[in-house]
Amino acid sequence: MAAQRELYDAIVIGAGIQGCFTAYHLAKHSKKVLLLEQFFLPHSRGSSHGQSRIIRRAYPEDFYTQMMAECYSLWAQLEHEAGTQLYRQTGLLLLGMKENPELKIIQATLSRRGVEHQCLSSEELKQRFPNIRLARGEVGLLEVSGGVLYADKALRALQDAIRQLGGIVHDGEKVVEIKPGLPVTVKTTSRSYQAKSLIITAGPWTNRLLRPLGVELPLQTLRINVCYWQEKVPGSYSVSQAFPCFVGLGLSLAPHHIYGLPSREYPGLMKVCYHHGNNADPEERDCPAAFSDIRDVHILSGFVRDHLPDLQPEPAVMEHCMYTNTPDGHFVLDRHPKYDNIVIGAGFSGHGFKLSPVVGKILYELSMKLTPSYDLTPFRISRFPSLRKAHL
Repeated sequence: MAAQRELYDAIVIGAGIQGCFTAYHLAKHSKKVLLLEQFFLPHSRGSSHGQSRIIRRAYPEDFYTQMMAECYSLWAQLEHEAGTQLYRQTGLLLLGMKENPELKIIQATLSRRGVEHQCLSSEELKQRFPNIRLARGEVGLLEVSGGVLYADKALRALQDAIRQLGGIVHDGEKVVEIKPGLPVTVKTTSRSYQAKSLIITAGPWTNRLLRPLGVELPLQTLRINVCYWQEKVPGSYSVSQAFPCFVGLGLSLAPHHIYGLPSREYPGLMKVCYHHGNNADPEERDCPAAFSDIRDVHILSGFVRDHLPDLQPEPAVMEHCMYTNTPDGHFVLDRHPKYDNIVIGAGFSGHGFKLSPVVGKILYELSMKLTPSYDLTPFRISRFPSLRKAHL
């Protein structure tokens, strides 16, 4: 029984990329940390699985571009420590109409932050990337340092690093109760643990843990179709052909962005996805496709047919992942409004993976009552005025 009453400096709930980086920063600073995961690792139930994610500095919001500068160096540090490649530079191509306001804001942000980029006219795009077909008036913005993160390798490298640094990872242990206090008590399906602080990075399960603690965040959990499209000529959209990652902005048929990564993880298949999905309970994520699922795929098929003529216009493989979205698309990085030793990292809205090295650092700082390295105004819970506080 003595081992069960062991006092940790911090417990992290959820071993996705955000929880792993949080535990990594805690372990790096010689904190006694326990990382809990409800499923057996690795798993594909959340938001961090799969082989690839886009990394970019290109954002309309200056604060993300600023955070990405440190993210790139922390990703490089993890690569060095793990002795394995986690990032491949491909460039990131933003496509949009010349007058698109988001494109103009991103270009201004990159210029202000001194990030290397090139503005490409329709003619220059055709010469550089002949297998992209453009709509009339469409131009490109190429961010040179954009590229691909190898997501599954990154998770494995972090989990290994946490253990090597003396942290403990327990998978297959679902949290069933949190008792606030000093220390905080966390009860799982296996046993109870105590810690000076608790960090919740539970993705689409966040509100299930927060409701009994008197808070419900305005989070929307979405099931996303991850679609792969067959190349008509294998390798034509591959990394080896210097094809970049891309994001299509403000496209007429698509209210949300469309993004793609050069073919690599499945030979001869390119990943092209719609940056939105359908409301879904994470416990029922694998339920039959809703009608709007099919509509999303129709939007993608139209984009592929019109813009990527060397791909077959029907998806060859379709996988799924979860987004947990906030109303404004910005993260929640904050302390619980009543219990200041409970920290919340949530609402990563489908764009958190690349930013996880700095998110983990911020959550570590909040849990240890240190001054945060960044202005957290955009990420505070208090920005949601209608927040229901069930028991506060």
